[in-house]
Amino acid sequence: MRVMVLVKATEDSEKGFVPTAETQAMMEAMGKFNNELRDAGILRDADGLKPSSVGKRVAFDGPRRTVIDGPFAEARELVAGFWLWDVKDMDEAVAWVKRCPNPMPGPSEIEIRPLYEMADFQ
Repeated sequence: MRVMVLVKATEDSEKGFVPTAETQAMMEAMGKFNNELRDAGILRDADGLKPSSVGKRVAFDGPRRTVIDGPFAEARELVAGFWLWDVKDMDEAVAWVKRCPNPMPGPSEIEIRPLYEMADFQ
């Protein structure tokens, strides 16, 4: 089962990466966790996203396309980073997320979403 694990953005992540002793320690802890995922054969891909202030959205309405410049409101509705994992089931994904170091300096959330598989369409 493939899942996308989404690190939800916070006001801190929307400010951009600022190198401090705290962020360095967070990055080292996350690197160690990523190595554990890799060693377990679960990690397929992972990365962090720059703040929405440097992003764009394209809104679709029939044939029209409208480009919207960031930043986008409601940081908690945005994504700051992701993993793509291959796990046996949702319980295994939840167990791994529970082991994850907090990805933000303060309170944060991680969302787990299964990807569609070809079998879902048959």
